[in-house]
Amino acid sequence: MSRFSHRLTFIFAFACCCLLACNSTYTPKRKGYFKIDFPPHEYQTFDQPGYPYTFDYPVYASIARDSSFFDTVPENPYWININFPRFGATIYISYKDIGPQKNPKEPNNTFDKLRDDAFKMTYKHTYKASSIQPSVIQTPNGVGGIFFIVGGNAATAQQFYLTDTTRHFLRGALYFDTTPNEDSLAIVNHFLQQDLTQLINTFKWKNK
Repeated sequence: MSRFSHRLTFIFAFACCCLLACNSTYTPKRKGYFKIDFPPHEYQTFDQPGYPYTFDYPVYASIARDSSFFDTVPENPYWININFPRFGATIYISYKDIGPQKNPKEPNNTFDKLRDDAFKMTYKHTYKASSIQPSVIQTPNGVGGIFFIVGGNAATAQQFYLTDTTRHFLRGALYFDTTPNEDSLAIVNHFLQQDLTQLINTFKWKNK
């Protein structure tokens, strides 16, 4: 076969490949995330002596006393963290007595002040949030408060406060140890929302 014949054969083969490539269907791969195997929802009771509250929390979570909350020094020893190491998530629980402060230079913890502070701390995420939906809490145990669902890529997607309006005020906020991404965290947020619902519905105040 001559050099010219070799060249014609190569050109013909190349043209066939191009035609086949042009007629083939390309389907882009959908963006996906790692599959997460969730454990069954099972609960245990947090009922430590001296604490003014009790509630149920998941068996796959652990509780530790909090020594600081975003550079805020706790006013009392009843601030705790509910840690979910499997999901890199934490529910930060802060507690305050309604009434005069131990430090007379500080303003009194009135119910109105603590309620307004809770709203301010939630709505400070407005610049990242696509929506903030508050809903009234009224549990079978007679505990009231507000639950916030924060949409978008905010640092927290779920917050709440519980109070009897006269003595006790407790605030909770769910945070993840990762860059906020509403799409990738949606399934985990949905899973942990059931745990938050269980915590709130089983929550009770105790006499100190």
